[in-house]
Amino acid sequence: MGIKPAIGRKSNKNPPVFSHEFMIQNHADIVSCVVMVFLVGLMVQSTSPIASLFIGLHHNVTGVEPTRDAPKGEPFTYEAGWKDAGAVFFYSMVCIVFHAIIQEYFLDKISKKFHLSKSRLSALNESGQLIVFQLMTLLWGGDAILREGFIFNISQLWDGYPNHPMSFLLKLWWVVQAAYWIHTVPELYFQRIKKDEMSSRLIQASVAFTFIIAAYSFRFQRVGVCLVVLHALSEFVAHAHRLNNILRGEKEDYFNKLLSLLNGVLFVSVRLCSLVLGVLTFYFGLAGVAPLLLRVGALSVLVTFQVYLMFNFISEAIKRRQESAQLAQTRPKKERKEKPRKEKAKKVQSEESDLPEVDQNTNKTIRQRQTAVKAK
Repeated sequence: MGIKPAIGRKSNKNPPVFSHEFMIQNHADIVSCVVMVFLVGLMVQSTSPIASLFIGLHHNVTGVEPTRDAPKGEPFTYEAGWKDAGAVFFYSMVCIVFHAIIQEYFLDKISKKFHLSKSRLSALNESGQLIVFQLMTLLWGGDAILREGFIFNISQLWDGYPNHPMSFLLKLWWVVQAAYWIHTVPELYFQRIKKDEMSSRLIQASVAFTFIIAAYSFRFQRVGVCLVVLHALSEFVAHAHRLNNILRGEKEDYFNKLLSLLNGVLFVSVRLCSLVLGVLTFYFGLAGVAPLLLRVGALSVLVTFQVYLMFNFISEAIKRRQESAQLAQTRPKKERKEKPRKEKAKKVQSEESDLPEVDQNTNKTIRQRQTAVKAK
């Protein structure tokens, strides 16, 4: 005989195995098990070569054995190749696991604390995930730029092209970048994203993934990491400003104005720096080294993308200013309508305060009777 649930409580029935609801609720655990299978396979001698195709980095150009092929103490360097597809697949599953950890232990707790609406909750989840990714991109990519010395010797961005070997950390950075934007596609299903929001997020992921793969495949990794880090800086501040508006309700205080100003200044500065860096690299630096069609195509795509971002930023700023102007016009009318009522109430209170207590009590009883008669 089954035990009936208590009155007022819902029975927590598990959904059927392999159903849509089961996959959505347990997708992080399922993916974690798959990741563990690859890690265990790396430890077993018979399956280690297969597992290493997905976990390790390949296309080493300094030699597999450092004692024989590479000088002792010299770090390994890598180039791009087809075997990187396995690593991108594996690290995309790792990104799904980290996505679930951030969602469960941080974003869900924040949403419960602030009691957000559905639209604000969706914006919180999107910006909350992206701000962590952009911060990781900024710190990791900035460290790679400093280690490689690109910022102090900008000619390294094009010297020696196309032979641009990558360090271990720089190649892993590129693999993780591609893996992150791949993992956002199944996350649309796992997070139950609405159809009206799905198209914009798919376009964002497709454009980012295409840029990463194009820069990686055509050996523009050096200038590519600089452009992506610059973009990550502006995106980090933009999502910080958006999160502040979501959680604080767009209050016009000093901190919000400072974030808005910083967002605008950084956005414009990053667009200009990206254009200057692109012209220096593709038009001047790679002249006579890379094919003309490749240089013109890369520079055209970069300029078009920066102009598109700038156009969207300006149009959104104009739209916000028009909305704030409309709100400013409607507020005085409401205040004018409410002022006479407040003034009448103040006059009545001031007149009654001058009377003795007996008369004040009689006036109160008369007003109560009048309200009771009107209610009937």
